[in-house]
Amino acid sequence: MSNPQQLRYSKEHEWVSAAEDGVATVGITEYAANALGDVVYAQLPEVGDTVSAGETCGELESTKSVSDLYAPVSGEITEVNEDVVNDPSLVNSAPFEGGWLFKVRVSEEPADLLSADEYADFSGN
Repeated sequence: MSNPQQLRYSKEHEWVSAAEDGVATVGITEYAANALGDVVYAQLPEVGDTVSAGETCGELESTKSVSDLYAPVSGEITEVNEDVVNDPSLVNSAPFEGGWLFKVRVSEEPADLLSADEYADFSGN
């Protein structure tokens, strides 16, 4: 598994892009998608919701289990990926591209986000 170098990663297995005009994109890692199995349902935060880094903000349901979704940064939700809501399997097939989950106007980025190499060491992949 390769983790894109330009992203930052949380220990809850979410990734976050660098903020463009203050807005960052969030998704789950390929490692997390594989561990979940086939994702069949995505409950995402709503546009306008405020999320806090490290707090739950939704959930992903797979054929194996239900997993909480954690916000890797704090801020206001500006967009959700309706494609994932309509076709949750995108999380498995393209976790770093079409399977992104939401966009957030970042108000705070925690200092404990990991680089791609640090995340690979942490997750063992």
